[in-house]
Amino acid sequence: MPPASTPSLPAPPRPRLAVVVSHPIQYYAPWFRHLAAHAPLDLRVFYLSDHGVRARTDAQFGAAFAWDTDLLSGYAHEFVPNLATRPDVTRFDGLRNPALRPALRAFAPDVVLLFGYAYRTHLGLLLRPPAPIIFRGDSHLLGAPPPRGVKRLALRLIYSRVSAFLPVGSANAAYFHHYGVPAEKLFPAPHCVDAAHFQPTPERLAEAAALRASLGIPPRAPVALFAGKLIPKKRPDLLLAAFVRAAVPGAHLVFSGDGELLPALRAASADRADVHFLPFANQSAMPARYLLGDVFVLPSEGRHETWGLAVNEAMHLARPVIVSDHVGCHADLVLPSENGWVFPAGDEVALATALRETLALPREELVALGRAAASRVSSFNYTAATAGLLRAVARATAR
Repeated sequence: MPPASTPSLPAPPRPRLAVVVSHPIQYYAPWFRHLAAHAPLDLRVFYLSDHGVRARTDAQFGAAFAWDTDLLSGYAHEFVPNLATRPDVTRFDGLRNPALRPALRAFAPDVVLLFGYAYRTHLGLLLRPPAPIIFRGDSHLLGAPPPRGVKRLALRLIYSRVSAFLPVGSANAAYFHHYGVPAEKLFPAPHCVDAAHFQPTPERLAEAAALRASLGIPPRAPVALFAGKLIPKKRPDLLLAAFVRAAVPGAHLVFSGDGELLPALRAASADRADVHFLPFANQSAMPARYLLGDVFVLPSEGRHETWGLAVNEAMHLARPVIVSDHVGCHADLVLPSENGWVFPAGDEVALATALRETLALPREELVALGRAAASRVSSFNYTAATAGLLRAVARATAR
């Protein structure tokens, strides 16, 4: 007589995860899709603004735009009305979303993943959590003394209400430690980008070659590239001065982007045939921009370059990088002389030396550095970030 079959037990319910984030962001939307497809979670994203999917003026770029990649498909989401008098994702008062709490109650999450604290709506959730909070931010203490007095006490109070943290890298983890977060609450979830979008396909290499030709740059001339907002914190002015000082024969410098420093940069390089400018490029065009250069440079100064995700993008495209030691990712991604260089922020001579060493390398050595860059960044991916999140969810929901 055959043994009686054992009834299968029902699968345990999947934790309900509410993600609260200011607006659709090109770096996060692919992660949310990955979570919806692969993570054992009941996921819903609550956006507090439609900035990024509806064309709006970006004051730092000086232009109105919306991202041209898909930011909304593949995961459950909703937009919570923003009643701020002056809607703005760069201001504390730019988000005011009284309908968020009712929306969260309707979803009944087991845990809330909150991105940042620097908005009125976010701070309200932290002070009165509707469920255990997992916090993701990318602040660090590089480039400026840490806050003292009231702000330090306020941050310690805010973070004491959080159940788990997702540090994006070592500088961010050190920041949380500084504000009293114990190590057992930290679950590393590396900052990452959509690697599939940033691959050196034949079509993109051809597009990059065409861009070079349009600028009058010879095919094998060494090129240093800056891509991003031309604003003071990113120090494109320092890069221009260092490039001139480096004086590498046959080398070129390309600035890709817009911003308040563009007129001054153009004026300072008006008599140079080796300095070039390309306008702002949307996400679909960025791979070719990175491939145009042989080395990507991010010379930011101050604490506001919290990570530098453009570095991830360039490295996925097998480009070595030069970054300042105020760029949050430098200790995690850049291995000096192996896949790039790190220089002291604000040091023109040191940056010129790094440019000279890089741009004078034989092409095969530049290619080898680029391969090492791609290898290094390959582990900074959505799978690794998801693993950290799932560990944090387990802690936050433990009874």
